[in-house]
Amino acid sequence: MGEHMSTVGASGRAITPPKSRAPSLAAKLLASAAVVAIAIGFVLKYVFRYYLNYDQAAFTDPIQGAANYWAMRGWLLMHMTGGMVALLTGPWQFWTGFRTRYSRLHRWTGRLFLCGVAVGSVGAFRMAAATTFGWAFGFALAMLATAWVTTAAMAYYAIRRRRIQIHKEWMVRAYVVTFAFVTFRILNDFGPTSHLQPPVDRIVTIAWVSWVLPLLVAEVIMQLRRMRSTVVSG
Repeated sequence: MGEHMSTVGASGRAITPPKSRAPSLAAKLLASAAVVAIAIGFVLKYVFRYYLNYDQAAFTDPIQGAANYWAMRGWLLMHMTGGMVALLTGPWQFWTGFRTRYSRLHRWTGRLFLCGVAVGSVGAFRMAAATTFGWAFGFALAMLATAWVTTAAMAYYAIRRRRIQIHKEWMVRAYVVTFAFVTFRILNDFGPTSHLQPPVDRIVTIAWVSWVLPLLVAEVIMQLRRMRSTVVSG
């Protein structure tokens, strides 16, 4: 009887106990861990090889390199280093506990993320202009770099204006675009998509798909959450 009465409000209406947040928190932690693990694996496999094998043979390898990578190594390393910094500092921006407990460190990792995007996008634009994979791939890469720097710039502008929620949303978009370089490698090197022919058409298509589709999915999720929160508050 006591348990039954505890679920009934003064007005006589049944009060539904709040659902446990444990499953949701566990799912978020697992997703975050997976993202970080994939990002680290990407850096170890595709980025460090250029630092550990700083020679023409490694940069011009026909499988993982390109004919002009050695000649363009300064721009390539700028792009990879900036992208690596953004890729590894980005996840820290989305952990609520970290933001709350270490707000100062949160701001500094955010600055590192933005600097990484700025440096990486400069290198990306230069590599896009000089690519040996054709103008269509170069244009796709340039548009990816444009989306990258634009989303990060909007996140910076929002936080400067103290628009916290808008800042969070643009940071999500910026990291989705940052992760596109990882997505590109996964789709191009593994699974059924890695066997699509001809190779030039494959890399051009994947260069678009790697950021456009994830960005669309992220946008839909954010807008659904916004609509649901509006309904609840209303």
